[in-house]
Amino acid sequence: MELHRPAPLLSGGRGKGRTCLQKKLFLVQAKRLGGLEKATTRSRESEQPKKRAPLIRGTVSPPLPVPGSIPRPPYVGTKDVPEIAKEIQMHDKESIVHMRAACELAARVLEYAGTLVKPSVTTDEIDKAVHKMIIDAGAYPSPLGYGGFPKSVCTSVNECMCHGIPDSRELQGYHGDTSKTFLCGEVDEASKRLVNVTEECLLRGISTCKHGTSFKKIGRRISEHAERHGFGVVECFVGHGVGRVFHSEPIIYHQRNNKPGQMVEGQTFTIEPILSMGSIDCDMWDDGWTAVTTDGSLAAQFEHTILITRTGAEILTKC
Repeated sequence: MELHRPAPLLSGGRGKGRTCLQKKLFLVQAKRLGGLEKATTRSRESEQPKKRAPLIRGTVSPPLPVPGSIPRPPYVGTKDVPEIAKEIQMHDKESIVHMRAACELAARVLEYAGTLVKPSVTTDEIDKAVHKMIIDAGAYPSPLGYGGFPKSVCTSVNECMCHGIPDSRELQGYHGDTSKTFLCGEVDEASKRLVNVTEECLLRGISTCKHGTSFKKIGRRISEHAERHGFGVVECFVGHGVGRVFHSEPIIYHQRNNKPGQMVEGQTFTIEPILSMGSIDCDMWDDGWTAVTTDGSLAAQFEHTILITRTGAEILTKC
């Protein structure tokens, strides 16, 4: 695996399309495994999306301040992206309480951000509103200052796969992590189907999870559903452990894979598939953060933080 720097979307455009409010803050370029069945990437002819202009880069305003009374995560103050922690984050009854609180706040903030997604509303306006909600709750916006990242919420528009500007938050030393794709303005049927299927892929991946299950089953279940609907699963972004540490093992692959490892009761990690109408490869903007599809095709992402139990998985970031 090759670890890359993540990237923020600098667009506050007016285009009609979909906006993904998310958190994902690191990019792992996973080598594709030989012999994997590749998904067809053609949408049904009757559902081809309308032609649209590519993203336009806007101006990034300065980072917003955080009151001194709110503790900072250890990565704030350095521009280096932290290593993915090797530790598997396990939880007892006390730490689960803190994780639930952080994730519940993350879910509420995400839903609030979604109400702001409208034509003519800039991504900077959404960032300001979300930032205020987080600090008013006495929490720290986890992405702010992560590897020098300048914002508090991610708004990945249209062909932006990820890292448009992140969404996650730290509360009492614990991080909650979630994302969702919202429709903005007049959206064609093909784009709506992409969004619906992406969310279904997330829920199908979660449905496989319980103590003792192999991590690779997540990728298999997601890939099967995406391929059935003619979409490709982006391979260069992954889920990850989350808790007191923002990004840690285990790494969660969303495509078919043969990676070892089994889930253990008490683990918390994210599942966050990205589906594309066309290419599953990405280009990075020179801002060092923004990742877009190489062919300009639309992408969508959904994400939850889950807690592994003996009999299944609890979705901690569900409203």
